[in-house]
Parts: sequence; C-alpha cells; structure tokens
Amino acid sequence: MSSPRPEAPGVERFGYQQELRRSLGFADLLIYGLIFMVPIAPFGIFGSVFQSSGGMVALAYVIGMVAMAFTALSYAQMARAFPMAGSVYTYAGRGIAAPVGFLAGWVILLDYVLVPALLYLVASAAMTSFVPGVPIWVWLIAFIVLNTVVNYLGIEMTARMNKIMLIAELIVLAIFLVVGIVALAQGKGHGDALSPLFDSSTFSWPLAFGAVSVAVLSFLGFDGISMLAEESRVETRRLGRSMVFALALAGALFVVQTWVAALLTPDRATLLSEGDAAGTAFYDTAEYAGGHWLSVLTAVATAVAWGFANSLVAQAATSRLLFAMARDRQLPAFLGKVHPKHRVPVNATFLVAGVSLVLGLYMSSRDDGITLLGTLVNFGAMTAFLALHVSVVVHYVVRSRSRDWWRHLVAPAIGFLILLYVVINANIAAQVLGFVWLAIGVVILAGSILMGRRPTLSAVTPEANE
Repeated sequence: MSSPRPEAPGVERFGYQQELRRSLGFADLLIYGLIFMVPIAPFGIFGSVFQSSGGMVALAYVIGMVAMAFTALSYAQMARAFPMAGSVYTYAGRGIAAPVGFLAGWVILLDYVLVPALLYLVASAAMTSFVPGVPIWVWLIAFIVLNTVVNYLGIEMTARMNKIMLIAELIVLAIFLVVGIVALAQGKGHGDALSPLFDSSTFSWPLAFGAVSVAVLSFLGFDGISMLAEESRVETRRLGRSMVFALALAGALFVVQTWVAALLTPDRATLLSEGDAAGTAFYDTAEYAGGHWLSVLTAVATAVAWGFANSLVAQAATSRLLFAMARDRQLPAFLGKVHPKHRVPVNATFLVAGVSLVLGLYMSSRDDGITLLGTLVNFGAMTAFLALHVSVVVHYVVRSRSRDWWRHLVAPAIGFLILLYVVINANIAAQVLGFVWLAIGVVILAGSILMGRRPTLSAVTPEANE
C-alpha cells in the first residue's frame, strides 16, 4: 500500500489521540458506502415504491438521488473541516455548538442503532421463508454473531469482506439485467418504455415526492463513510468525494434495475391497487422474466446482502458513532474503549450487537416490526441531516465568512428544504416516536446542563481546510 499523503487528516489538532488504525484508501471507502447502501436494495422494497409512485419507480429513485446529492455535498464540506469519526454529531457539535451536536447525535442514533436490527430482521425473515424449519431467531443470532466476529477482528477484515460481497451483489444484478433485457427483447415488457420514468396517467408531484420518502431509505448509508474518517489514509477532500461518488454510482444502479423491473412487472394493475404486503413483487417479476431460478437467486441475494453485507458495515458505523460520543463524555466512557490489537471500538461493537439482538427478537414478534423499524430509521436520518445542512451554513458562512455561496449556502438550503418536506410528510407513527425520542434527548441534555455537565468538545474548533 502507498504511504499516507502529507495532507492526510490527523485528530491530534482537535485534542484527541489517534487510536483507530488508518488503513483505508479511496476504493475501500467507496466500496464501504456502496455496500452500506446495497446495490440491490430495490429488490426488497420494489413493490412498495412501485405502488407509491404510481408505477414511476425509476423517477422516484432519480428524485431521491438528486435530493440526497445535496446532503452528500454538505457531508463532503463538513468532513473536510472536521475529519473525525462521529458524522453529524461531530459536524453539528463543532460547526454550531456542542449541545446541538449532542442532540444531532442523539437523533441520528435512532437511525444508526436501529438500522442493524432492521437489516437482521429482514434477512432472517427472508431466510425463514426458504428454510421454514429453522426459526427466525436462529437466523437472527447467526447473522449477528458472524458480523460481530468480523467487525471485532478489525476494519481491514471488514474491508476485505466488503469487496467480496460487493462483487457478489454486482454479479447477481448483472444476471438479472441481462435476463431482463433479453425478456424485453422477446416482447415480455408491459407499457411504454418511458413509463417507469414518467407516466402521464398517474403523475403528480405529491405522488412523486411521496414515493421519494420510501425510496430514500435505499440511499441511507453513503453518510456512513464519514464514520471512518479516523481510519482513512486519504486526504479530507477525497474523503468527501468518496461519499458523492458512492451516492451517484448507487443511484445509477437503482434507476437501471428498477426501470427494467417496472417494464417486466407481470400484473401492474394489481400491484398499483393492492400493493406488495408480502414484499415479493421483485422476485415475482424475476420469475416472470427468467424462471423460478432467478426468483430464488434474487431473493437469497437480498437476504445475504441485508443480513450480512449491509448489517456488517452498519454495525461498524454505529460503533464509531458511539465511540465518538463516549470519547467526548456524552455517552458512558466504557464505549470509548479501543481494542489494543485490533484497534476497533470493542465495547461499542458488542453493545450494538446486543441491542440488535434484543430489538430484532422483539420486533420479530410484531406484525408491523419491519415497517415500524424502517420508518423510524428513515425519520431519524432525515432529521439529523437537517442539522447537518445548518451546520454547513453556520460554520462556513457565519463563522468563517466564506463567500462560496453555492457550496456553503445555496446547496445546504436546498437540501434542508427537501428533507424538511420529507420529514413533514413522513409516517405519522414515525413522527410521534421520533419526536418522543428527540424529547428524551432534550431532557437528558437539560439535566446534564443543570448538573453542571454541559457538553463540551476537545480543543478549539480550527478553521476549515480551505
């Protein structure tokens, strides 16, 4: 491997010691982001996006990609200014104020702590449908133990597994696309070729943006790259670019696969009217296009991608968030412990595994467990991203007197307004539970301040790397 660049970021100037191992290059970060987003993510939610978008599923992903692009740009700016673990917690805390950072970290915990449980649950349910003799809790425990062992062995092991899983997912996707295009050439398609992107009979802006709130769940994960800032050996500018590139590549893959699938959907009218409660619409389409073997291949690939590949990186990212907050004494100090040999936040890794197990087992007993977890994850991420956009404006325009109006004012403002619209139109149950979670964070923050433990961050915030 090449040696670190001279401009590679260091955390010492922010008052911390370099404890995590810097070993990840640009390609590792890019692959990590792609795995977190899951290149075949639309397989699992194709039916719900198809119904909510009036069949214009490709349009929903195009709008979702554009919407999240503004958030990716804001992440890139803040990663450049503060190249540390912690994501929105770090950026809001140092870009605005430490108490704001605590609340942003608390809100995004709703995303990061719940998402591994959601992924394990979806994958375990899928595996149980194939092997009904094995209870869902057995699959749940197996996925959690496997991922915890890989993450415990170090970030290099996680990176190696990411490469293998990404290649496997892309091979499955390529097989589906080839079979799907051949099926279209044979005349199996339905509707106009442009209907997945625009259908005048069903189009409306409220419909399109309503579908985005579902589709955007597939894009969550590019932001996880920022959690690895202290394990990256690339310059901060390229760290931000890896987030933007990962989002663009994933978006392109999402649009292509859903475009082909939408044209091959065998019973469009029924899917639009009744939805996809069983979550099998994509697999039914695959069977229509290429036979039962393709249905099984895409379904098993989805289970493995969600239960192993995606949840592996989700667990890694969540442990880094807990590590960053514990390091600043905003969470219990034991979560900041780093393994002396593997150089990973070991206690935080085990805690994430434990929480995922408890939540997964509980939610598996509820009929709405997957839906509830999904809406909460989405709401937590979108709310935290609002704080991210504000932190860009405050840090660069207000404090640093930047006159780069596009990157530091206009783009964050557009991103903020888009996400605000999504949050306002989110699932009511998610809004209620999300705001209850935020209220708990406010109470904890107020109690800490009253007890003389106002949140603080190490070192004085330095100027951004211009």
